[in-house]
Amino acid sequence: MGGSGVTSKPVVFALHRVPDPVADCLDAAFEMIWNQADTDVPIATLLDHALRCDGFLTTVTDPVSAAVFAASPGRLRIIANFGVGVNLIDLEAARRAGVIVTNTPGVLTDCTADLTIALMLMVLRRTGEGERLVRTGRWTGWRPTAMLGARVSGRTLGIIGMGRIGRAVATRAARGFGMTIRYHSRTPLPPSNAAELGAEPRPVDALLEEADVVTLHCPLTSETAGMINARRIARMRPTAVLINTARGGLIDDEALAAALREGRIAGAGLDVYRDEPHVPSAFLDLENVVLLPHLGSATVETRIAMGMMAFENLRSFFAGEPPPNRVV
Repeated sequence: MGGSGVTSKPVVFALHRVPDPVADCLDAAFEMIWNQADTDVPIATLLDHALRCDGFLTTVTDPVSAAVFAASPGRLRIIANFGVGVNLIDLEAARRAGVIVTNTPGVLTDCTADLTIALMLMVLRRTGEGERLVRTGRWTGWRPTAMLGARVSGRTLGIIGMGRIGRAVATRAARGFGMTIRYHSRTPLPPSNAAELGAEPRPVDALLEEADVVTLHCPLTSETAGMINARRIARMRPTAVLINTARGGLIDDEALAAALREGRIAGAGLDVYRDEPHVPSAFLDLENVVLLPHLGSATVETRIAMGMMAFENLRSFFAGEPPPNRVV
């Protein structure tokens, strides 16, 4: 990690590498300090950089604790988060310190919705298992009863969290697969949208009982942490599957692993985990769970768009303008 000399440009510490077009804009506008190793940044390094940086460019996997905001009152002025989720940033401490926090909503909606559908297909049609059979030479040929999964079309999809991504998933599922949509959300859909999708609201427990596929698209908060627990998993059908492209902390991992192992639900597709990059070992030997390495927004187009939005949040702030995507 390099240092910076005397400069009239704001000093910004990037905790991870970003796509080249974004890096070019950042380098032109600011005095950048890059984490060239692109590994997790220790707290001691964050505290040190808080003493000499005007801004941080963080990601959804970077914790920023109250200690960071207290390290240098008045120097660190903005944290631009590369991603939507800001649950690892102590927002109350940021507010007390007068540090602005921004994120990058909207631009990752389509790609995350696409991946949700991909996971749903992979779990129901057992494509992960099938691919492993082929790669390991264990496939013995087509037979009428071999590798039978479940059809996707016409099933009931339960969506928990009907924000941008939840609505995009509902649109794909209803229009592309003729699925029946049930949802739970703090804010009900406008009647016109609900009618277009055939979407009906349900309490969480009722949704779990009714759905063939349950997919999570809500933020991780103190209210939603561990919301898919043993009691709620028990309400799901034995043939149902669970998909999570939102936040790993929404699920009680031990309860889910036990239900999958015992056949109390049919399968799961997970793209996010509570303590990334660590995946609970209980999932690793289960054939009925698809495990992906947080690929929700992982397309060239989306990651560049996210980076440019983070850049614009920084640029506008240091130009004395309101950042367009302010969280705190």
